[in-house]
Amino acid sequence: QVQLVESGGGLVQAGGSLRLSCAASGSIVSISSMGWFRQAPGKERELVAAFTSAGITNYGDSVKGRFTISRDNAKNTVYLQMNSLKSEDTAVYYCNALGLRVVGSDIKKFGSWGQGTQVTVSS
Repeated sequence: QVQLVESGGGLVQAGGSLRLSCAASGSIVSISSMGWFRQAPGKERELVAAFTSAGITNYGDSVKGRFTISRDNAKNTVYLQMNSLKSEDTAVYYCNALGLRVVGSDIKKFGSWGQGTQVTVSS
């Protein structure tokens, strides 16, 4: 099983910054895509930023130019630097990863979600 542990959420004033981290652990062979999604109350979960299996970095339209995703492959960790935060960025932020893991003597695909970290932006 692959676990994703997020950290870095909290309360910040509008215009401020936060940095989220997500570390993957477990019997990981490789990670093909990894990134961040968010879900605000009453809304569907949406893409924030992610590295895709094609080696492309995708950003949600509402965060382009303000958020930056980065990664440390050696640590199986992704980061989300969030600048110029707005009240509409308030949500629970979830980390997601897809890849391959060891299961006994086999290698199988995995898809995992973190537990979520709350980001609250006060106006």
